[in-house]
Formats: sequence, C-alpha cells, structure tokens
Amino acid sequence: MAEKLPLDELSGAIGRIRRLLLTEEKVDAAVELLAKAIKDSVPGTIGAGVSVMDSQGRRTSHGATDRVVEEADALQYELGEGPCLTAWAAEESILVDDVRTDDRWPRWREAVRGLPIRSVVSTALVADKESVGALKIYAALPSAYTPATVRLLELFAAPAATLLSHVQGSDVPRLISDDLHAALESRDMVNRACGILMQRHGLGHERALEELMRQARRWRLSLAEAAVELIAAMPADGN
Repeated sequence: MAEKLPLDELSGAIGRIRRLLLTEEKVDAAVELLAKAIKDSVPGTIGAGVSVMDSQGRRTSHGATDRVVEEADALQYELGEGPCLTAWAAEESILVDDVRTDDRWPRWREAVRGLPIRSVVSTALVADKESVGALKIYAALPSAYTPATVRLLELFAAPAATLLSHVQGSDVPRLISDDLHAALESRDMVNRACGILMQRHGLGHERALEELMRQARRWRLSLAEAAVELIAAMPADGN
C-alpha cells in the first residue's frame, strides 16, 4: 500500500473548500477543515488552529481542533506572550522542542504547565505582505517536531493566510478568488512531486519534501515551480 503523504490531507480539505461562497461563517468552516487536515497530517499532534484578529481588534482563535488549543491560546492572549504571538509579530516560524525548558516565554510556560503540551510549532500567516495571524500545532511529548515539520506547516500556512485575508475587512460574500485557487492548487502540485520522489528514491514524506526544497533552491525556483518542473519531466508512462 502506498504511503499517504501529509499533503494528501490538505488536498482533501481543499476539495471540500473549493467553490465556497465566502461569508465569515463559511471561512470559519473552511479554516476548521484546514486545521483538522493539519492535525491529521503531523504525527503526534494533539491540536491545531489559527490565531487572528477579530473585528474589534482582539486576538482570537479560529478552527481549533481541540479544547487544549483554545486553552493554550487564551493564556497567550491574556499574558501577552507565547510562541504563536511571537510568530505572528516576527512574521516567522517558531519551533519549541520542550515548553518546560524553553525560557523565551516564562509566564506562559508556567501557565500551561498543567496542560498536556510539550512541543509547539507556530508559523506566521502572511498575505499581501501583511501578517494576519499565526497557525499552530501542539504535541504532548517533547521533541515531537523537527525543522521538516516547520517547513510542512509553512506549506499549510500559505493557503490558510490567503483564505483568512480573503474576506477580512469586507462584509460582501465572494467566491474564492483565482489567487486563492492558485495558492491551494500549488499544494496539490507539491504533493504530486513529493509522491514522485518517494517512489523514485524510496524516501519518506519528510525526506521527499526536503529533496524537493533542495531542488527548488538549486534551480532558483519557488517550491511550486520546482514541483511543476519535476512533474513535467516525468515520462508519459509515469516511470
């Protein structure tokens, strides 16, 4: 049986999101689908979700898959510190190997000591060069995540950021734009390219993604462009 790629989960979620009439309510539903896809894709993850700013300028959580996400996020908002807020403000990705030994957010670290959270990855949601929030995953064991996990989460972050920004500041329902379709469909291409590398070289999904990233850097292309090039170079019979 072929190994299932993490991005397969995203592709399935995308299939249910396409052609959605984007009201704020349905954006929430779409974000929930993406968050569930992320949780199901990353081994060891006990919860996923996004942090955004609501219409009153308050930080809030959307699409939380589990209560622990809401609790950990609420403590960040209350204390004004934490990995998600740092990722959001710095517009970068944050990897926490062990919450209990990380000194960057001492008050939040103590506040979540009673929660089953040891590892965290959070990445900024950037759309139109503006950070609109953060995407995060939590794990119950220390060192559950690696730099490859960070890169995978960043792949999920691009369509999530576009999705959220698509209706921010507007009360007018709209169909998903061509830009959002392009952002989502590029993930499908990356998924297919990783599958080719897995089959060709006997790699696991993380190694295949790392190899595709190396090829993109070598060819000086974006990850999606490198995926298209790799797929286009496949013989017609797929061998």
